[in-house]
Amino acid sequence: MQKDLLTLFEFDRAGIEGLLTLAARLKADLKAGRAMKKKPLEGKVIAMLFEKPSLRTRVTFETGILQLGGHPCYLPPDSIGIGKRESVEDVARNLERWVNGLVARVFSQAMLERFASVASIPVINALSDEHHPCQALATGLTLKEHRGGKLKGLTVAYIGDGNNVAVSLFILCAKLGINATIACPEGYDIQKPVMEKILADAKKSGAVIRATREPAEAVKKADLVYTDVWASMGQETEADERKKIFAPYQVNTDLMRHTPKGCLVSHCLPAHRGEEVTSEVLDAPNSVIFDEAENRLHVQKAVMVKLMGKQTKRLSGTRRTSI
Repeated sequence: MQKDLLTLFEFDRAGIEGLLTLAARLKADLKAGRAMKKKPLEGKVIAMLFEKPSLRTRVTFETGILQLGGHPCYLPPDSIGIGKRESVEDVARNLERWVNGLVARVFSQAMLERFASVASIPVINALSDEHHPCQALATGLTLKEHRGGKLKGLTVAYIGDGNNVAVSLFILCAKLGINATIACPEGYDIQKPVMEKILADAKKSGAVIRATREPAEAVKKADLVYTDVWASMGQETEADERKKIFAPYQVNTDLMRHTPKGCLVSHCLPAHRGEEVTSEVLDAPNSVIFDEAENRLHVQKAVMVKLMGKQTKRLSGTRRTSI
């Protein structure tokens, strides 16, 4: 069984589809008020290490842990000093003896992978500089809900920077047979080594993955238009320059006129209204941004059930195992 969620590359199509199916069931049960017979995280403590500020990630993970019967232990940025006050490996070896899992929202994917390689407990990537797998899973669940449950053969158009959100979304599309096109300025594409892995997965699933410089061309067959901020956390010094470069890539009413009837639009949030997307698009009837934000709760609960729900409790000083 998969121990961690670091990227979606480590999950095959069946694994991702299983997470989405479980998320849909957990959501339906919650909406219907159906109580769990046994709460999967009962008696378990989940550490939450956050180096970056958050609204959706922190609230949805804390709420999900509580709904699953667990106890969240929030670790604010200055409380650990991971990699500075104490080595990544030493933090991992301490936490694995006290808690049952780690949710980490961090600047460095490399640091997250170092932690997971040492720790025996499951590690969930709640965002890093290179990947945002939980966001992509929320997009997948939202598409299933709004497109009758079928994902294979749908088309996603991503407009903007080839950042961590774009990477995870394209991995999900490639794994599940969803066609995907990114429209971005030259020099802001998904990195070539990552795109090569995405294309390899797309070849297996039959997905068509493309890149273009023309937003209008990217969206003409889209079932979903997706965008994100032009300057991510850690790129604040580039914000003014990026505004000029990305101005032709704004998702606005003019661009949406090139989409098919019924095309959806989404954003991982927070949105800079009037920059990468206009308010009239975000607030339009075909916008599913808040449906997707809600679905972060349900897909993350599914991930925690899969990775932590069957974990056995170990005695102090021994390693945890999975069954």
